[in-house]
Amino acid sequence: MKTDYKLMTAQLRSLMEDEKNFLPVLSNASAILNDTLEDINWAGFYIVDNGSLLLGPFQGHVACIRIQSGKGVCGTAYATDTTQLIEDVHKFPGHIACDSASNSEIVVPIHSNGKIVAVMDIDSPSLGRFTEEDKKGLEEFAKAIEEAEF
Repeated sequence: MKTDYKLMTAQLRSLMEDEKNFLPVLSNASAILNDTLEDINWAGFYIVDNGSLLLGPFQGHVACIRIQSGKGVCGTAYATDTTQLIEDVHKFPGHIACDSASNSEIVVPIHSNGKIVAVMDIDSPSLGRFTEEDKKGLEEFAKAIEEAEF
């Protein structure tokens, strides 16, 4: 089934009409991701905190609480300010195995006032779960999140 990223983004923007504080926005965004995306086992956010990433709102299995810049997929996305689309996390140098069931991952940086304030992280138990189409759709979804007040 094809994911309707435009609908997901419209849903989030609708929820943000009366409240743009980042905490409820990220909470609802993780719920939208979890409810909409198939074949995932984690969807959530890490928030920039003193030069590292601190666990934020998410849905899924337990997660690492803090990730250092440049470590694992999330830390690499943060350090390089680039989306990371990883077909097999076990082949990723320095992969952090917060959940041994995860096999593929996509991480999208989120910005406010020209700097990274968080990353959106989505994991799947399937190898090669995420595509270029997912990357484009999730980057658009992230742009809606960037309208929040961080």
